[in-house]
Formats: sequence, structure tokens, C-alpha cells
Amino acid sequence: MRPLDGITVVTLEHAVAAPFATRQLADLGARVIKIERPGVGDFARAYDSRVDGMASYFVWINRSKESLTLDVKNPEAAKILKQLVGQADVLVQNLGPGAAARLGLSAEALRPAHPGLIVCDISGYGKDGPYRDKKAYDILIQAEAGLLSVTGTPEAPSRAGVSAADIAAGMYAYSNILAALIQRGRTGKGSHIDVSMLEALGEWMSNPMYYAYKGASPPPRAASSHPTIYPYGPFATGDGKTVLLGVQNEREWASFCSNVLLRPEVAVDERFNSNVARNGNRAALKALIEDVFGTLDAAQITRRLDDAGIGNASMNSMNAFWEHPQLQARDRWRSVDSPVGELPMLLPPGVNDSYDYRIDPIPALGQHTDAILHELGYGDTDIGRLRDAGAI
Repeated sequence: MRPLDGITVVTLEHAVAAPFATRQLADLGARVIKIERPGVGDFARAYDSRVDGMASYFVWINRSKESLTLDVKNPEAAKILKQLVGQADVLVQNLGPGAAARLGLSAEALRPAHPGLIVCDISGYGKDGPYRDKKAYDILIQAEAGLLSVTGTPEAPSRAGVSAADIAAGMYAYSNILAALIQRGRTGKGSHIDVSMLEALGEWMSNPMYYAYKGASPPPRAASSHPTIYPYGPFATGDGKTVLLGVQNEREWASFCSNVLLRPEVAVDERFNSNVARNGNRAALKALIEDVFGTLDAAQITRRLDDAGIGNASMNSMNAFWEHPQLQARDRWRSVDSPVGELPMLLPPGVNDSYDYRIDPIPALGQHTDAILHELGYGDTDIGRLRDAGAI
């Protein structure tokens, strides 16, 4: 038995934040009914076609769901949606600001008839405040939360290479829903959860925020190096590769100099004998390290770093990550069915010895419409009529 077996989630979702939250609920056994626009669906279906014709975003965060097409502005479709919500444990939505309320799906409107329902609204800036109605795409929130200001090179800011704001919001929606389910189990009462992308990413930005406390200078943009600890980042090797390493304290620094550089005297050089000194003399230290590394290949350097107890990593490409030996050794890959055939899929993070994750197919648009309507008591004639009217 999985933790969320028997829990039903109805979701009006698109793009990343809400679908990421609900996919994780499905991983734990929840039945997730994804409402999509007839003929079009979640617009993330069309972001790209890199996975045998399917969009990489959609493949990532929509397995194990049921796709039901409804034109929610159609009165008959709206009636179907309200039937589903009445049978659900959780309603999730990341529609545009105010859209759910106009559909009668606000927590306030639903609570009198459904006191046990958990409603989770995901938006860019939250349900109130001066930014409530602003459009909020991932890169815009990365900018507003200051992530761009501390990411990139000294010359140019850069967005994070993944949808950091969306992922943060999805994670906090997921954890808040789990907490609300626990609370409902104790009190019998549902909850209204208001998740803001800005506030979710803001939590992740707390370290640079405090570093810049009371107007102090913010962490400098340092590309793939650490902005305030050195040596901590990428270094070129003699065979044209790159090794990342991180020295966290003075004990590791002494070991690095003695056992990796084979130059113990560098550890006590006044230019490098503290992190503050090393940080202030980055260029000189980088040149010294790469002079040594230039005589060695990446494998030799990695062995020295491992033997010295210095954290290190390879600069993997996406192709290399597909073949990562650690993922293979831990049996982290599964196969999932989809409209384009079997696809490889990573298991969710966290190995739990009391249950297996649910890894079910990625749905085609509207794949489950007829089956769900049959459950609600609609016959084939009714379904045909609804389809002809464009309601489904």
C-alpha cells in the first residue's frame, strides 16, 4: 500500500509548477485527474518534441495521471467538473489570476459544500498584494527574487538552467498538500493553500539575502565557482577536461596542498592561508592549481582528490548523466509507457523500504475522458453529444 492510495486529486494545471506537485502526489499512489482543454491540452505538450515527438517537459511531470478534456466554460462541462470536485480530496490549480474564482472553484466558494476539501492555488505572487495580477513565468520570478542577480558571470547575469521558480513552487505545493492531508486526518477539516512562486524561490534565496543584510554587498556572480569560498569550482586538466572540487575548511586546504598539489608550502603562503586570503587572490591561486593540473589527466587528479578526502565531481553533460554509473548501480531507472511507446524514467528521489513508487503511463490528451464520464454515470450517447458540442 502506498501512502496516498485512495486519495483523489483533481487538477486544472499547465506548464510546470502544478504538474510537478501533482505528479509527486501520483508517485505516492494518489489518483490524479488532469483537466485539459479539448483539442489543445496543457500547453506544455507543445513546448518541444524531443522525446520521440513528445515534449520533454510534459514527459517529465505527467506520468501516472488521467487526462480528461473539458471546456470548463461550457455549462455542461462545468457541471462535470463540479461532480469531480465533489468526489475529490484535493483540488490543485495554477490558472491565471482570478480564473478559478470565476469558475466557482475558489476555496471560499467550495468550502460550505465540501468542508473536507483541500484546495491548493499556485500563482506567481499569491492571492493578494500589488503584484497579484502580474503574469509570472519562471524567468520573471527568477529576476524578481534576485536569483539572476547572483547567477552568471561578473559580466552578465544568467537564469538557472532549470525552471527553479516553478520547481520550488511545485515542491512547496506538494509538501503543503501532504501536511494538509495529515491535518485533515486529525481534524476532519480541509485547508486552503496559497503557494506563491516568488515566496517559494525566496526561501531558496535566503542565504544570499542574509549575506547582503542591511545593504551589504551581495555575493558576486562567479559563474560555476562558489562566490565566497575558494578553491571551489571548475579547474582545467591536462587532457582537456574539467574537474570540479571544493575545499571547505583549513584542514581540507592543508590536505589539498600536500596530497593533491604535492606542494605543502602553499598551504602557509600568506596569500592563501585563510579562505578570506584565498578568496582575495583567486587569480593567482587558480593559475597555481592549473599549472599542476595541466601536467595530469582528469582521472589522475580525481584519484588524488579522493585519496586526500577532497570533494570533487566530473563536469558531466546530459548524455553522460543518462549513463551515470551511480544511478545504474542503484537501479534508479524504470520504463514507462506513453503515447509514443516505452520511455526510460528516473524513480523519484528517496528509497522507502515499505512501498514502491507508482510509475504509470504518460497520458495522451483526453485518453481517460470516456472512462471517467462513465464512472460519473454518463452513457455513450451522452458522451457523444458532449463531444459534438465541444464540451469535452
